[in-house]
Amino acid sequence: MASSALPASSDTVDFKNTLIVLTSNLGSAHLAALADGQSAETVREQVMEEVRRAFRPEFLNRLDEILLFNRLSRAHMTDIVTIQLGRLRKLLADRKIDIEFDKNALQWLANRGYDPVYGARPLKRVIQRSLQNPLATQILEGRVKDGDTVKVTVENGELSVGGQRVMSEAADD
Repeated sequence: MASSALPASSDTVDFKNTLIVLTSNLGSAHLAALADGQSAETVREQVMEEVRRAFRPEFLNRLDEILLFNRLSRAHMTDIVTIQLGRLRKLLADRKIDIEFDKNALQWLANRGYDPVYGARPLKRVIQRSLQNPLATQILEGRVKDGDTVKVTVENGELSVGGQRVMSEAADD
């Protein structure tokens, strides 16, 4: 394979020190069926059978390595929640609004945002519906003002944002 290419602008592009990552959901059903913490290597052969059915040998021969990623577990969710909430904090920083989460609130978001098949993908929706939307409403209604600190906790099994319980259907849609 050539180590350089000529794009439309006629500039030469060097691929000598390039790593190209291709991703696929082929075999994801086998990975989703794994128990929490079970290694993806245990189903490598089933996944590779699907890969071989989907791609021609000529293509597969050009790949240096095929990696299987272990499925995301619930244990990873609290860290992912923290990362996602950091983005929300940045949005609120413009208004000098701080937001504090207790451990139960982080766990509530982690549990609601986790799906064994989809991993953390539902988390953004849960944060949007259960946290950002109610918080935006409170800001628009003047209950949360610039410079305020909003406390997020769990009361009677439901998320509470600034002392207001979030309706459970907001998180279940």
